[in-house]
Amino acid sequence: MSHDPGAGSAASRRREPYTSFQYLEPGADYRAFTLSPQLGRVESYVVPLGEDEAGRADRLSADSLAISLHDHSDITPLHPEDNWENIREGHIATGYEGLAASGLDVVFENFLDGTSSITSKMGWKWQDVIHDLGMRFCDWAHQDFVVRAETVNDLLRAHDNGQVAMVPCLEAATPIENELDRIDILYGLGVRLMGLVYSESNALGSGCREPGDGGLTVLGRHAVDRMNKLGILIDVSHAGDRTSLEIIAASRVPVCISHSGARALWPLTKAKDDATIKACAERGGVIGIEAAPGTTMVKDQPEHTIDSIMAHYEYCVDLVGIDHVTFGPDVFFGDHSIWYQGENSDLLASGYSEYDDVYVEYVKGLENLSEFPNIVRWLVGHGYSDDEIVKAIGGNTLGLLQQVWTR
Repeated sequence: MSHDPGAGSAASRRREPYTSFQYLEPGADYRAFTLSPQLGRVESYVVPLGEDEAGRADRLSADSLAISLHDHSDITPLHPEDNWENIREGHIATGYEGLAASGLDVVFENFLDGTSSITSKMGWKWQDVIHDLGMRFCDWAHQDFVVRAETVNDLLRAHDNGQVAMVPCLEAATPIENELDRIDILYGLGVRLMGLVYSESNALGSGCREPGDGGLTVLGRHAVDRMNKLGILIDVSHAGDRTSLEIIAASRVPVCISHSGARALWPLTKAKDDATIKACAERGGVIGIEAAPGTTMVKDQPEHTIDSIMAHYEYCVDLVGIDHVTFGPDVFFGDHSIWYQGENSDLLASGYSEYDDVYVEYVKGLENLSEFPNIVRWLVGHGYSDDEIVKAIGGNTLGLLQQVWTR
């Protein structure tokens, strides 16, 4: 299936006036918290370009199908001490204003994932995850800028209409426990991308922060088979090295690394080694470069910036070719350090590499999704062709979905 990259150029990107849950009465229907600003929370940085280059970047952003392969569009509370109470309240706000500024057509939305802890401090409970998905879907249903997407045609339609298509995802299949049919239920609820494991292990395989990697289990192999049959794109971002390679080998269709970086540049526990990146690409998969603070840094460079993110991009392009690399920033709206404060901070702490514990307040040039246009500007400024940029910001992902999604 092909798509004319200029088809959506007439559909202007607009700023959405809607705010989450405005159909409810705060204080009466739900407990509201003061939320972080979506724009201007930190000093903005725009990749510098000349007038002609800036015009080209704007044209490419408007005309191309722009996809984030991994993100969280939620807004966290302004005050970190409110974070876990906000989660327990169960009304998680979507950053419509920030999404409107992002220029993105498609976001692979991962919700709260394992931090959805309404009934349990440990997260990943089936009831909590379903509550999280349903509440966000309810909010989206009350406006017409953000739309749910389950097919390739949904993505193309959103681009042509000037909307943002949200693809429901989960970073791990932990909530299915030992019930394979729950994968079908998640598909029925719209989930179209899912990992098997998060950083810790589960009944399906080993996570990237485990001291030992036992690989893909028998149940995990059945899960891979079921996801292939349904048409769910498999993500190995948080799987251990052995488990990742075994998932890639077991899947009948390509898989993705939705959000990661090159371990050769920054030896983060979650980062992928060359062997895994190559195996993913050799089977037709795509690697999304991450931008969460502290993830895609470069050794001997003290700052995490758009330049260090792009160093990981170029490393992977050199390793496996430009047809297999894209972007999965893994950001949200608010203070990123919020996850390391409060009662659950020990569960979210880093693993076994000294690089995991490097604290970064925010990433200069990609603090949240509103700065996604900086990726296009950087690529323009560094001599990439229009065709290469179209592939990088969405074309590669679109090609992968056309192979994996069954409808």
